[in-house]
Formats: sequence, structure tokens, C-alpha cells
Amino acid sequence: MVAKISIGSSLYGAISYNGEKINEAKGRILAANKIILPPDGKVSVNGMVENFKVFMPKMGRTKKPVLHISLNPHPDDRLSDQDLEVMAREYLEKLGFGNQPWVMYKHEDIDRHHIHIVTVNVNEEGKRLNQDFLYRRSKKITTELEDKYNLHKAQREKVSPDTPITKLDPSGDIKRQVANTVKLVGMRWKFQTLGEYNAILGLYNIRCEETDGKVNGREYHGLVYFALNDNGEPIANPFKASRLGKFASRTAVEGRFERSKEKINLHQLKRKVDEAKAESRDLAGFIANLKERGIDLVLRYTDTGRIYGATFVDHESTTAANGSRLGKEYSANAIEQWKNNIVTEQAVEPPTSNQERDTHSDTQTQHDTGNHHSPNSNKTVERHSHDDCSDSIPDLGGLFSMGPAFNAEEEAFYRAMQRRKKKKRRGPKL
Repeated sequence: MVAKISIGSSLYGAISYNGEKINEAKGRILAANKIILPPDGKVSVNGMVENFKVFMPKMGRTKKPVLHISLNPHPDDRLSDQDLEVMAREYLEKLGFGNQPWVMYKHEDIDRHHIHIVTVNVNEEGKRLNQDFLYRRSKKITTELEDKYNLHKAQREKVSPDTPITKLDPSGDIKRQVANTVKLVGMRWKFQTLGEYNAILGLYNIRCEETDGKVNGREYHGLVYFALNDNGEPIANPFKASRLGKFASRTAVEGRFERSKEKINLHQLKRKVDEAKAESRDLAGFIANLKERGIDLVLRYTDTGRIYGATFVDHESTTAANGSRLGKEYSANAIEQWKNNIVTEQAVEPPTSNQERDTHSDTQTQHDTGNHHSPNSNKTVERHSHDDCSDSIPDLGGLFSMGPAFNAEEEAFYRAMQRRKKKKRRGPKL
């Protein structure tokens, strides 16, 4: 059995998180101590918070009075609700929190059912409970419970720099996946801005955002992580960095910004990007050629479809760099302009036969018989064969080639004009 303990300041946040599991039919309350539970089973988050406050001092020096504990048996341990409750109560007693106000939840959102406990670490006088060697004592207790109840030995999942990173599985433990991915990205990748950090996280359906504000007159600066689907839509409530671990905090991430400056070498990345662009005729080809070289191009668009951000993510050197770091020609504005120029060139259409005749209408010439004015127009007429037309337009890979098209109306009009001109040369019949 693995126990995870989070110490925080937001009682509402801990209760709300578990309450949402109940609302989504992915969890239920197993037991509570000193907390009134409604008989209909409908839990009010605000009501439960008020129940907790009865046993908490209104004024106290403890800044983080909330404990949020999860007890995770081995997946092979098949335990009833009664088994889970008995072991959870025993765990709290040995940890020294048995007489505290607490609520015990069972989560069923993943195959491995587990327990969440929300409690407080201050007594009614505002005195903080003994937290010396809290995590060490917790580990000793879970080992004792495993031996007493013949449970499988469960250990925390160990993450190493060589552990593969995969996209989030919506059917799995979202929080654990987000935490592992964030930890691995921090261990393995080099980046210098939040945008570059998000370019990497986005490959695995995670987004990070800064949070700044004030609570009770005290400023805070932190990070929040979102789990997303393939369309970039959130699939779970956001996770505060403190719930994932110190490695996810703003301090830790900004520290990686500084350390990455000394480790990043953009020469190799720029060389591969140059090679990919030289082989590309459009943006889609550029992206495909980059992928062949192990590089993802992450583009960010405005609501109107304009590119405003471009980041190159090199899996070989585990480096993420905004385009502007490689040079002005790889900035978001440069890529947007390059894309638009290509689209404009591809949008050029070959002139139709009518357009072509209008283009030459001011200088049309009659073959063999010289120039003769039409009685209905001051313009002259010149007839070109299809070969002449194709010769006058350069062949760009068939893009503008005329082909063997035949326009019956055009030919009939031309023959009528020829007969009219011959009749005029012979003069009127006497």
C-alpha cells in the first residue's frame, strides 16, 4: 500500500476535489469523524467546510492546516469497502489523526480503487499536531498494514530519465500521468520560456499556465496544469503544482530556465531546420521534413488563423527553442509570411480563352490579309493556335499549361468574322 500525503492551505479545494468525484459517480463517502453527513447522501461542499471550521480555530499561525491523504493498495489486492475503511481508520490512528475531524472517500475513477482522506493538522486550540518524521512514520504504518492483512507489497512508481513519455490516457489515473510527465520533461528537456515548456508538454496533451493573485491580502505566484484531449480541451479539473510535487512548482520550472541556458546548443538544431526548409515547397512539407529529422514544429494561431508563435522541439537533443532563437527567418512572423506567399502563388489561375482574347484585343492582327477593322468595333482580331498560347506561357510543372481544350463558340465567332471580312473586300453585288 502506498500512502501519499499533501499538506496545503485550502480546505475548500480538497473537499471540492473529492466532492466532484461523487458528483461524477466516480466516488462515494465511506466514513467520517466529527463531520455531519446528510442522510440523503447529497454532500454540500460549503456545508462540509463549515463543519470542519467548528473544530478549527478562527485565528492561528499554521499556514497549511490541511492534510489530503490517499491510500493506494496494490492493484492485485481485491478489498471490500469494509476492508478499506478498517485499514484507513487504523492508519489514521497510528499516524495520530484518529480523533481529528476527517472525511474518508473511495475513488472509483480508475481500475485501482483507492481511498482519499481529508483532515486537518491543528486541534481546537490552534496547536499544530506532531508532524515530525510524518512521511517516515506513514511508510512504517503502511508496511505494518501490508503484513497484518497479507497485502501485496506496493511501491511508488519510480521515474527515471529513461522512462518513456506517452500521451495521457483519459481512462487512466490522470493526476499520476500528469505528475509523471511533468517530472520527466523537467528531468530530460531543455527550455528557456513557458512557451517552450508548453510546446513540449503539449505533445503529451498537457498545458501549464501561470497563476498570480492575492488571497487574504497575501500575493501568490504559481502554476496550474491542465490535462487535455487531442482537441486541446480539458478532460479534468486543473491541478495546482503543489498537488503534483515540488518539481512542478514555478520555482522549479524557472530554475530549469536558467540551467538550460548553459546546456542548449542551437547549432545542430538550426542545421537540421535549414536542411528541412531547403527541401520544402510549402508549410505542410516543411513540417513533414522536420518530423523525418525528429523535430516537431509547434505553431500557435490566433482566432483569425494567423501564426503568432513557433517552437521547434528536437527529440534528439531534447531541446525546445522558439523560432526567433534560430534566426529572424524562423520567427512566427517570418513563417506566417512565407506561408501566405506560397498560398498566393498557388492561387494564381491560368487565363481562360476569353481572358486571353481580351488581353490581346487592342493589338489583334489578321493573318495573311493584313489589318482590317470590324464594322462593329474599332478593335482588331488576332487568332492564336493552341501551340502559340502554350509557348507564350512558361511551363511550371503543368500548373499553367493550356492543354488541348476546344471552345466551339470561339471558333464559330472567328469563322463568322472571317466571312464578313472577305465579303467586304469583294464589295457589294451589282
